[in-house]
Amino acid sequence: MSSLVQELVSEIMNPYVITVTPYDTLARAHELLVKNRIRRLPVVEGKRKLVGILTLKDIIEAKPSDVKHTLYIDDIYKHLSGLTVTTAMTSKPIAIYQTSTVGNAAELMLENKIGGLPVLDAENSLVGLITESDIFRLIVRRWREENYLKTAVS
Repeated sequence: MSSLVQELVSEIMNPYVITVTPYDTLARAHELLVKNRIRRLPVVEGKRKLVGILTLKDIIEAKPSDVKHTLYIDDIYKHLSGLTVTTAMTSKPIAIYQTSTVGNAAELMLENKIGGLPVLDAENSLVGLITESDIFRLIVRRWREENYLKTAVS
C-alpha cells in the first residue's frame, strides 16, 4: 500500500465531470449545479480545453445587489438568463495534472483556500475533478483498511 499522500490524483479523481462553455448562461450553470448537487463547474472550449471555473458563489455574486429585497425568483432567473458564464467565471483556474500526488492536490487546495481542482492530462485537456471530499474518502478508506487489518491480526 502506497503512502496516502503519494497516491496519484488519477486514482481518486472523479472522471465524470459536468462542464459548461463560456457561452452558456448563468441560469443554465445554476440549474446544473443545483440539479447535480455540485459546487463547481469547469468551463471548457473545444476538445475539453479548460478556460475557467464557475462556482455557486460566483453565480450568487453575479446577481443584482437588490435580489434579497425586491426581486422574485423568476426575476433572478431572468437576470441570470441574460448573463453568460464568461461574466462570472474565474479565468485560468488553478488546476493539477492527473500524474500529481494527492499530497500536491491537498497542498494546492489548502494554500489557495479552494475546495476542488480541475484535473488535466499531458495535453492539458480536462480529464477529471478532485475535491476535498475525494481526499476525505481516501483517508477514511485507508483508515478503515488499517483498522480492519489491526483487528484481523489481533
